[in-house]
Amino acid sequence: MTTFQFPENSITMAKRKRVEVAAPAASEPVVAKKPKSTKTKPQQEQPQQKQTKTESKIKTKAKAKTEPASETKTENKTSSESTPLTLQIVTGSYDRVLHGIIATITSDDVEFADSFLFNAHPSQIRCVAVSPPSAPAPGQDQKILLASGSTDPKINIYSLSAHPPKRRGRDDLSKVAVRPILENSKNRELGLYNPHDSTVTKLVFPTRSKLISSSEDSTIAVAKTRNWEQMSSIKAPKPKAVGRPSGDTAALGDTPSGVNDFAVHPSMKLLLTVSKGERCMRLWNLLTGKKAAVLNFGRDMLQESGEGRHSSGEGRKVVWGPGAESEEFAVGFDRNIVVFGMDSLPKCRVMQDNKTKIHHSQYIAVGDADTAADEPIIAVSTDDGRIALFSTADKDLSEPPKDAKLKVAKPIAQIGGKEAGVTGRIKEFTVLRTDDATLHIVSGHSDGNVRVWKLAVDELKATDAAGEGQAVRQVGKLLGTYSTDNRITCTTAFAMIPRPEGDDESGAESDEDEQDDSEEEEEEA
Repeated sequence: MTTFQFPENSITMAKRKRVEVAAPAASEPVVAKKPKSTKTKPQQEQPQQKQTKTESKIKTKAKAKTEPASETKTENKTSSESTPLTLQIVTGSYDRVLHGIIATITSDDVEFADSFLFNAHPSQIRCVAVSPPSAPAPGQDQKILLASGSTDPKINIYSLSAHPPKRRGRDDLSKVAVRPILENSKNRELGLYNPHDSTVTKLVFPTRSKLISSSEDSTIAVAKTRNWEQMSSIKAPKPKAVGRPSGDTAALGDTPSGVNDFAVHPSMKLLLTVSKGERCMRLWNLLTGKKAAVLNFGRDMLQESGEGRHSSGEGRKVVWGPGAESEEFAVGFDRNIVVFGMDSLPKCRVMQDNKTKIHHSQYIAVGDADTAADEPIIAVSTDDGRIALFSTADKDLSEPPKDAKLKVAKPIAQIGGKEAGVTGRIKEFTVLRTDDATLHIVSGHSDGNVRVWKLAVDELKATDAAGEGQAVRQVGKLLGTYSTDNRITCTTAFAMIPRPEGDDESGAESDEDEQDDSEEEEEEA
């Protein structure tokens, strides 16, 4: 049964500061007095000169008061242009710790600070997700929802501020702490959401007003974030015990079941799922909540992807291509990724060999919103500490090797790896397009380190494929590394929105219900 608990909301009014520009004082007329003695005659003979000097002083003061105002405007423009980029990073771990980190990026340097750190679940955290920011409103802070899932069926919901906290006015504890602390008073816990009966495997906010979650009980739940009512529930079928591998960990007399991963199409109308114990992929209609199609994986395709006779052959990850007009999607297995076209036929495999394990994959939009589908680049994290970048465009595919049928994607470049002094598996990463020319990548490693990389878009466009025996080009710059002292299992991040000038941090709490209602009406329209 779906349950959700709300604490009492507190609303504070924002205080705005008014800056008053003082007007220059009016000059007083200089009146010449009658001389009392001959000693004061020299001062009486030049009254007009004194008045001229006084007027010049007044004009000089007026200019002095006027010029700083223009200088202040120029300084404000310069400071706004050079505002540092602030990232909110959230990691989950085997140690049940939900860790929030604020990364402040200035030029080619980054500073880390803890924003929150606590035991969020009674067992290891499996997945985390953040929503798009709430709609901007005058006098109200923008909010972002954070959801975390673990091996227990409960989903924790939090509200995070979309604006970076101010560094001035830190408390005494943060000044003497061993690790830097940058706490945000706007962050708070909303409650628990319980739509499943087993381990939560993935969480996604396709929009601000919707949360989609999957579980090992083979269900996919869709909920409204306004009142946390469950809109619909999709029940995936449980596989039969015929041909199950001998190495699975299902209970005696039971079969391995549960949704491993799902991906929502940018149109918000289709959903792809891959499940345990199934050598297939399912397509669902989100408008009706019913199954649309089933795509079985061929034996030859599985063998080329490193899935032998004794492997499970199930899909581990699934992701749609970049942009709403994309015509491909990728299914990840243990040691390779296969890209499919919209005709459901295998297009190519990504990895050239099956030597390393795949942990996470994400498409990167290199061009603008209109040309993103024409330049598909997929990023893949592996066991050896690198994020490999491949082009899956038709013109970049190479012919399959002997005794193979699938074409191979073009290797473009890589981030990290032994060449950069980075080892250990990368459990998950997030690619953020901070501006038209720059990408920032946040990677979470199993050794507990969080790394922030800076990558220029031109580096991806200028790279060529590496020939046989040649090393793949190293791109990106490592800005900084932060140790969480916990074994990371999942990572997410978002770029924080700069606070408007003159807006105090103690602004009013946003009325999220009204904003979500308006967003829902726009989506339904």
